Amino acid sequence: MAPTITTLILGAGGIGTSFAAVFRDAGATVHLVDPDAGARDVALGRIAAHAEAISLSGQSRGGAGAVHLQSDMAEGLAAADLVLECGPEDLAFKQVVFRKMLDGARADAVLATASSAIPMSRIVPDTADQRRCLVAHPVNPPAVLRVVELCPAPGTDPATMTRATDLLTAVRFVPVAMQREVEGFLLNRLQSAVLREAYRLVDEGVADVDALDTVMRLGLGPRWALSGPFETAELNTPGGIAAHAARMGPAYARIGAARGETVDWHPDLVARVAAERTALRAGQSRGARRAWRTRAVARLVAARDALMDDPDGG
Repeated sequence: MAPTITTLILGAGGIGTSFAAVFRDAGATVHLVDPDAGARDVALGRIAAHAEAISLSGQSRGGAGAVHLQSDMAEGLAAADLVLECGPEDLAFKQVVFRKMLDGARADAVLATASSAIPMSRIVPDTADQRRCLVAHPVNPPAVLRVVELCPAPGTDPATMTRATDLLTAVRFVPVAMQREVEGFLLNRLQSAVLREAYRLVDEGVADVDALDTVMRLGLGPRWALSGPFETAELNTPGGIAAHAARMGPAYARIGAARGETVDWHPDLVARVAAERTALRAGQSRGARRAWRTRAVARLVAARDALMDDPDGG
């Protein structure tokens, strides 16, 4: 059954139209707003391209939701369950837009920004106004990479986080709720750590750009696509997280210290990570999970190599 969701998306660029494609595919009603006539003229074509990608990814639900292209937010704002601001990464712009959203949206509407790094407390400084506001940061392109980081401001009502989670889950996004606000959220803090080190290694003459991209593409990337950094550490070392921390922690601490970073994998922290990883395996042994990963990586590598042999995607 198609979800009875009405979404207002502000901005008909790549992120806004990608979001719109997902909601339309799920059967939701979408008000897509952009004051630029040129952006509105190409919006449906962009949505169609995202829809093709959704189909290729095997995630299509075949819904036939309606998309209403508009130059002003007023009409859709009064009806929206969820408002997604997908405009420029510009603080002043977002502050003006959110003032209009707060003044015109329904009292129970979730008001979200797809900002890549600007926390909500800077966009809406008044904690009383933050009650129904949060960041909903997608991974580009959100049409096929469905995880969305939900980052609250200090004044965000927990019910708003729950409501946002329910609305996004209904159209088959995978919301990840953060416990508190931090600049860059999760994805860009992790991504920036890798990219900062990559730039350093090139600058220091340790390796060239192709070498670093190759190590990521052929090594870390396929594993992280299936496991993530904590599960990868758990599966790579007999004895799991605690053994990995004991074996690699000192070397990682030295690497961090050389970069001016504090790395303190203290015993309580390691125990907490190990306990969470054990709970997430839900009774499955590390050996069984490791065997699954070996098979899964093999299949992923085969699919990747087929794509690399056909760069046009034909």
